[in-house]
Amino acid sequence: MRGCKAVVLAAGKDERTRELLLRPLADSTVIEATLADVAQVVGKENVIIVVAEHDNRVREHLGESWTYVVQTVQAGTGDAVRCARFELEGFDGDVLVAYGDTPLIRPASYQGLLWRHRLKDAHFSVLTAHLDDPSGYGRVIRGADGEIEEIVERSDLDESDAATTEVNVGAYIVDNALLIPTLDELAERGEHRLTELAEALIEAGVKVSSYAILDPDEVQGINTDAELQAASDLVLKRLFAPSHMVETGEIAFGTGGWRAKIGESFTIHNVRRLCQALANEITRNNREPMGVSIGGDRRFLSGESVRNAAEVFAGNNIPVDILVGDVPTPLVTFAAPYLHNAYSLVFTASHNPPEWNGLKVFREDGSLPLADETDRMTAEANSLTRQDVVSIDLELAKRWGLVKEVDLYVPYVKAVENIVDVDQMRAAKGLRVVVDPMYGTSQLTLGTILSDARVRTEFIHSGHNPLFGGISPAPDPERLTTLIDLVKRGNFDLGMATDGDSDRIGIIDERGRYVSANDLLLVIYWYLHEVRGERGGVVRNISTTHLLDRLADHFGEKHVETPVGFKHITAGMLQIDALMGGESSGGLTVRGHILGKDGIFACALVVEMLARTGKPFSKLLKKVYDITGKLYSVETSMPATPELRVELPRIMAAAAPKEVAGYPVEAIDSFDGIRITLEGGDWVLLRFSGTEPILRLVAEASSKKKAKELVAWLERFASAK
Repeated sequence: MRGCKAVVLAAGKDERTRELLLRPLADSTVIEATLADVAQVVGKENVIIVVAEHDNRVREHLGESWTYVVQTVQAGTGDAVRCARFELEGFDGDVLVAYGDTPLIRPASYQGLLWRHRLKDAHFSVLTAHLDDPSGYGRVIRGADGEIEEIVERSDLDESDAATTEVNVGAYIVDNALLIPTLDELAERGEHRLTELAEALIEAGVKVSSYAILDPDEVQGINTDAELQAASDLVLKRLFAPSHMVETGEIAFGTGGWRAKIGESFTIHNVRRLCQALANEITRNNREPMGVSIGGDRRFLSGESVRNAAEVFAGNNIPVDILVGDVPTPLVTFAAPYLHNAYSLVFTASHNPPEWNGLKVFREDGSLPLADETDRMTAEANSLTRQDVVSIDLELAKRWGLVKEVDLYVPYVKAVENIVDVDQMRAAKGLRVVVDPMYGTSQLTLGTILSDARVRTEFIHSGHNPLFGGISPAPDPERLTTLIDLVKRGNFDLGMATDGDSDRIGIIDERGRYVSANDLLLVIYWYLHEVRGERGGVVRNISTTHLLDRLADHFGEKHVETPVGFKHITAGMLQIDALMGGESSGGLTVRGHILGKDGIFACALVVEMLARTGKPFSKLLKKVYDITGKLYSVETSMPATPELRVELPRIMAAAAPKEVAGYPVEAIDSFDGIRITLEGGDWVLLRFSGTEPILRLVAEASSKKKAKELVAWLERFASAK
C-alpha cells in the first residue's frame, strides 16, 4: 500500500492566528489536538509542520520531536506547502494537507478521506461537509453527474455558488508526484492558494474524489476567541459522548475501575493491553516475585478475560494465582494482602447492565489505586499496540509453574468470621432470613457464613445467569420487588441482597420495607460503637447522609467527608483510623477488615446485630433517630448528555442560584460535583456519575416533602440546560 505523509499548516497569516494555535483546548492546545488527530492516521514520523520564519513559539511549544519546515513569506497556503518540498522529495505516495487550526476533525474523517482516495484510485481528494449554514466557507461545486467541477473560495462566490450547502473543509490528499510541480507552476502565474491547486488539477482532468464529514461540529475552525470557546465546548461534548469510546477504543477508569460495553471498549485486545501495562509497572518496580491474583464473576467474557490476563502476566515472567470459580469482588480484594500480591484483579462490571464488563484492580494492601495511578496505567495501556503485548499459552505457563489455581473460599470466610460473631448468631435461635444474590457471586461465601451461624436462610436468584434476569444487578428497591414480597409473606426477620459482584448490600426490614443505605450505615455505626464497644470515627462520601456526622459528634468521634469512590473512603479511614466507612450506594467496610467495600461481610454483620440486640431492624433505627434526629434523603438521576455535561457547570459558575425551590442558598462548592448548602444545613448535590452516563440528583432535608421539592427543582434546573 502507498505511504502517506502529512503537511500541517501552522505558520498563520499573522501573529494573532499563530497565538490562537497555542491556546488551551481541553487538556492540550489547538495545534496539539490537530497534530494528534493527523498523527493517528499517518504516524508522527510522517508529519511535517510548516511554521513561520520569525515566530518560534509553535516550535518551542511542541518540541523538537516533530519535523518542521519554515515559511519565509506568508504568500498563501499553496506556498506554505511548497516549503515542504525537500522533506517530500523522492517520496512515492500521497500527501495529506491539513490546517493547524482545525482540531475538531476526527481521525476517522481523515482516514475516511484517505481510504476513499485510494479506493477510487484518485490523484486529488477533498474533505467536504454539508452545513445548514454554509456562510463563511468556500463551496464545492458539482456537475450533473455528481463529479466535482470546481472548488470556490468564499471571497469568489457568486449568487449561484452561494446557494450550495456543500463546503470545502480545508483538508486535501494529493499524489505527491503532482503536488509540488503543480504548485510551482501556479506560483509562476502568481497563484498561491490551495484552492487554485484544486482548480488546476480538476481542469487537468486528474481523477478527483471526496469524502463528506457527517458531523458538522468537525468543521469548526479557530480564528477568534468565540470560535475557540465553541471548540472547547465541542471537545468536551465529544469526550462525554458514548461514541467516544467506540471510536477510540480507549481504556478509561471511573470511580469503580474500568467498565465498558462488551464489544466496544471492553475487548480482549484491551484486556491484554491493560494487563501488559500493569505487568510493565510491576517489572519497573522489581515486584515480579510477588505475582498477581486474578478472578472473574459470572458476566460474559469474564472467564476468557481471566485466561488472557493470566497469559499476559505469565508472558512477562510474573507468577499468577487464578482464583477458582466465579468469585465475589470482596474475595479478590482480600486476595492481594493475603497472598502478598503486587495486584489482585477481578473482571466484573459490578451493578452495570449485562452488556457491560470491566476490571477492578487492587493494590498490595487491597485498596483501590488512586487517580494518578490509574491515569498512568491507562495512558500506557492505550499507547500499546498488539505487538507490544507479551504472552504465552496458558497451559504452557501452568506446566512451568508460572500459573496455578488457588481457592481462597475458606480463608476469606474465616476472615469474615473472625470479625462477625458467629457464636452470637447461633445463640439467637430462630432467625430467618432470605437472600437475593441477584444472580451474582455471593451465595457460596455468604451461604457458608450463615450456615455456620445456624441461621435459617433461603436464597433466590442464585443460579448462573449472565443476563441477570434482564435487569441491572443493583440492590435498589425497584429491583428487589420479589425479595420484598417474600419478606412480607414469609414472616422473615430480614431480607438481604448483594449486587452482581457482591460488594454492595441492600436490606429489607422485618416489615418488608426497603432500608436506605444511609439508614443502614447509621445503624451499623451505632451498633459497632455502642453495642460492640468499639471506638473510632466514621468516613462517608459527599452524597451520603450527614446524620453520620451528627452521630460521630454525639460519640465525640471524628468524621471525614470524601469524594465519591470507595478508594477515597478507605484513604479517609486510614487518615483518622476510622471505625467504619461507607457510601449511600450500599458499600461499607470496618476497621480490621479489607480496604474495600464488602456486601457479604455487611450482610453477616447485620444478622449479627439483630441476633445480639434481639431487636428488629426498625426498632434499632428508631433508637438511633432518637439520638440524631431525622433527615430525609431523596435521590434520582437523568441522562447525562454531552451538552448537559458542558453547560451545567458553566451556567452554575456564571449565574449561581440564590435560592433552590424557594429556600435561600447559603453556600455552593464543587468539592465533587456541585453541592448547594441551604440555610439550616439541608443540601442538594448535582454530580455526574463516574460509572454510568447519568447525572445524579441528591437532596437531604428536614422533611420528606422538602427533600422531594428540592430534587424536583434540581430536575427542572438541569433539564432547562
